[in-house]
Amino acid sequence: MEVTKDEKSKKWSFTPSTFVLVLALAAVVGYAGGMRNDQIIGAVAPVLGFKVETGTLDLTAVQSTFRQLKGNFDGKLNEQSLIDGASRGLVMAAGDPYTVYFDREEAEEFNKDLTGNIGGGIGAEIGSRDLKPTIIRTLPDTPADESGLRSGDTIIAVNDEFMAERTLDEVVNKIRGNIGTTVKLTVLRGLDSKEFSITRAEITAPSIETELVDGIGVLTMRRFDETTASQARIAAQKFKKQGVKGVVLDLRGNGGGLLTVAQDIAGIWLDNKVVVTERSGDKVTEKLRSSDNSILKGVPTAVLINGSSASASEIVAGALQDHKVATLVGEQTFGKGSVQQLINLQNGAVLKVTIAKWYTPNGKNISEKGIGPDEKVELTFEDVNADRDPQLARALEILKK
Repeated sequence: MEVTKDEKSKKWSFTPSTFVLVLALAAVVGYAGGMRNDQIIGAVAPVLGFKVETGTLDLTAVQSTFRQLKGNFDGKLNEQSLIDGASRGLVMAAGDPYTVYFDREEAEEFNKDLTGNIGGGIGAEIGSRDLKPTIIRTLPDTPADESGLRSGDTIIAVNDEFMAERTLDEVVNKIRGNIGTTVKLTVLRGLDSKEFSITRAEITAPSIETELVDGIGVLTMRRFDETTASQARIAAQKFKKQGVKGVVLDLRGNGGGLLTVAQDIAGIWLDNKVVVTERSGDKVTEKLRSSDNSILKGVPTAVLINGSSASASEIVAGALQDHKVATLVGEQTFGKGSVQQLINLQNGAVLKVTIAKWYTPNGKNISEKGIGPDEKVELTFEDVNADRDPQLARALEILKK
């Protein structure tokens, strides 16, 4: 999940998400008055606020390849699949891992991730531990929770199919399925192998969760979707009424979401301060500032980060760190310092394209480097298996001083 543009500020979106998918308007302009189509688009698009390129790409070689394939291939060809493949290859050749072509099905899955609505699932968060798919946690009152799955369980097989050579995404997709159907999980717990037969249900993962620990409010944020900011402000107001001694903002595993939601979240602590600056090339295109409604201004705060805290999470963490209103605890963040725009294409396809780089208030772009914690605390596999959280424990310790 990553930073994307949102509709309200002429910025077009994702967010799992994360975070309703908003697809950019595709303008269709016809021929007129002897002008070429690309000339018309070039003249009209800037007035409408669209960024366009009116040049063309010589696809003669691609057409030649298609004709030879169609004329000689011993089998049936799906032309939509060929179009998707050609478009995917074109986008991949840009050489940017965050500029991606999604076909219709992939776009639908992306939308589910952004909103937290995964359809039929079991309600377990799965991550990689020692390169093995592992249960990170189970959501309360879900099939995974009720079945007895635990944090730290390593997934060995799904429906008796071994997952040793599978990617994390492939394991997750094997577990998901139609609501009401059953999936069999074989897991390793310590040295013991255990089997669970779990009936899939409709799962919508909450974007935030809160708890009170020894007078300190803990706000866990899973993604930055369109409901996250309002929920977070409600939680902040509640913490304020409870008279909390401090707040822990847990951004571990948060892959990002809407850019303006990150701006709003930072505004819970920052009063009319620069949150992030966008640059396209060497040109500053925008500076986003926080609101003047900083509910938790002055409240001691610690932010938990790790290698899966990315994009919008890094924007919030970087802004709070640069303005010295929070202590960052944990591990180096992922390091994604770019903004993507989603553009609606034909047949339900979507282009996610990098349009700018973002910088923290102090001018840092964290691409490939990430944001470093003020206090480095590791969370090991042994900690996960023992249900220990030294990162949270250190954050609470700091706030109790």
